[in-house]
Order: sequence, then structure tokens, then C-alpha cells
Amino acid sequence: MIRTVNLNKIFRTEEVETTALDNVSLEIKEKEFVSIMGPSGCGKSTLMNILGLLDNPSGGEFHFLGTDVAKYSERQRAHFRKENIGFVFQSFNLIDELTVFENVELPLLYLKVSASERKRRVNEVLERMEIIHRKNHFPQQLSGGQQQRVAVSRAIVSNPKLILADEPTGNLDSKNGDEVMRMLSDLNDAGTTVIMVTHSPAYAEYGSRVVHLFDGHIVTENFNEKFHV
Repeated sequence: MIRTVNLNKIFRTEEVETTALDNVSLEIKEKEFVSIMGPSGCGKSTLMNILGLLDNPSGGEFHFLGTDVAKYSERQRAHFRKENIGFVFQSFNLIDELTVFENVELPLLYLKVSASERKRRVNEVLERMEIIHRKNHFPQQLSGGQQQRVAVSRAIVSNPKLILADEPTGNLDSKNGDEVMRMLSDLNDAGTTVIMVTHSPAYAEYGSRVVHLFDGHIVTENFNEKFHV
């Protein structure tokens, strides 16, 4: 699904040049669950932004579903992104002025899905995430765990091929964090590719592979033995 070859990302100001990613080569197959770990400032967020087509690399190759997207324009990236990728963020990123239903419906509006089909798909995913009883509530009326359920619902309502989860449990207590990890694991079991950034070694073990970054390099890749027996 994803293949990067010598991927680089350099941020420049008038006085400083910072290499965030340095010759990162990575391959992720369809239906994999890959956890990415590393200290703050190691390049995790930069890598996720590039894999999520939110930014372009400075150099190297980036192939997504067989297409070289490294030099895509913002318009091309936006189209490819909304067709293929769902995002789950640490801070939920829900819109306070919209109800739960309306927040989850947003990706389908961008895809110009009909009103009747939007209603069916939103209700279906809210049922699946066990948050349907809150569909007319606003985000500030929900607990953190409930907000993250809504965020996961929004990420999967368009049936994306890839879920990118950036510290999805970072703002949750252990009970709600465990629930979110089970949801991501269930999505992966159903065939969705998942790439997750996490600081938690325990949650990283939900993945079939753990990639460790340090100073913009991949330093180790460990396979989870329970997936490779």
C-alpha cells in the first residue's frame, strides 16, 4: 500500500535548516497495523503528515497504492486524501458547533454523497461505535472517551483504505484508551490498514510491527511475535 524510498523532509528558515526526516525507507502492506514510536522531535509527526498527504517530502520517493504522490500539488493531495485516508487525532478535532451526527457526516459531504446515503452510513457507524444514543449531542456534552468514539466514527464513515492515528489515546484515561485501541484493532481485523503513532509500549504491541524513529531515521523495526507464529 505504502512505499517510501530515501524520504527526506527539511525545514528551512532564514537562519536554520532542520532535517526532520533523513532517508526514510519504509514499506507498509495492506491490512497491516504498524505502530511508530520514538522520542519527541524524532520525526514521527512529520512522517505522519507526509503519509497522510498533508505535506510533501523534500526529496525521495513516496508511493501510495502504486501511485508516486511525492510531488503532488495540494489539490491533488486533498483529492487523494479524502478518497483513501481517515484520521484520528489526540485532541479529537471535533467541531464544537456541530452535533455528533453532523461531525461524522462531514467527510461524506466532501465526497458529495447523497443525503439518504449519508444518513444511512452515519447511523450505521455510530451504532457500530456504540455512540448512536449521543448523535444529537454536541462535543462539549460528551466525555473524552465518547469524543474519541465520535472521532473514530468520523474517520471510518467513508470506508477509507488507511487509518492514521496520531497519539489516539494521549488525552484519555487507561480505560478509555484501552477501548480506543480495541476499536482500532477491530477495524484492522476487518481489513483496514492502520498506522499509529504512540508513546505507549503497551499500545504499540497492538500492531503487527513496531517502527522506532530517532533523529529522523528508522533505527529498528520489531515484529510482534503473536502475529508471526
